[in-house]
Amino acid sequence: MRKVVTLLVENEAGTLARIVGLFSQRGYNIETLNVAPTQDSTLSCITLTTRTNDVGMEQVVKQLNKVVNVVTVIPYNNAHHLSRELALVKILVDEENRVQILSIAQKFQAHIINSTPHSYIFQVTQTHSQIKKFLNEMKAFGVHEIRCSGELILSRGISGINENKSSKNSEEDQSLTEFKKP
Repeated sequence: MRKVVTLLVENEAGTLARIVGLFSQRGYNIETLNVAPTQDSTLSCITLTTRTNDVGMEQVVKQLNKVVNVVTVIPYNNAHHLSRELALVKILVDEENRVQILSIAQKFQAHIINSTPHSYIFQVTQTHSQIKKFLNEMKAFGVHEIRCSGELILSRGISGINENKSSKNSEEDQSLTEFKKP
């Protein structure tokens, strides 16, 4: 089962290597990996996907919390988070298939960011499953290249990964599946 987890980490050299090493030591493959700065320049946000079951994800979360530079570990929960992925997709086109390709692109809200007489490059920002459906429909026309960002997640409501929890936060926001170090 595909699992997504976001980490708030100290922005220090070697932190990513320790996290990747933890996955490697336990035999988990990291399918996608995103690292980006946060509003606090001393922290970075890492979002990664892997394949495991619920028990495996629980173990991953426990192990990640043991990594010195990890501040917060948040497993993706559809009820509490939104997820999106960006894909750049180059499709081969000709006069015969151009209209069909544009129709599919419109269906998935894909935007043309480059066009030539023989190809379109689409930008698709959707959930992982919607991007897979888009690619599946485009296969018949010749998918030439694909680059995907991997999933990014944000908490619904007012809470967020780099906010301090306070007693003023709503009951909904306090119920988020978030694991902080003691």
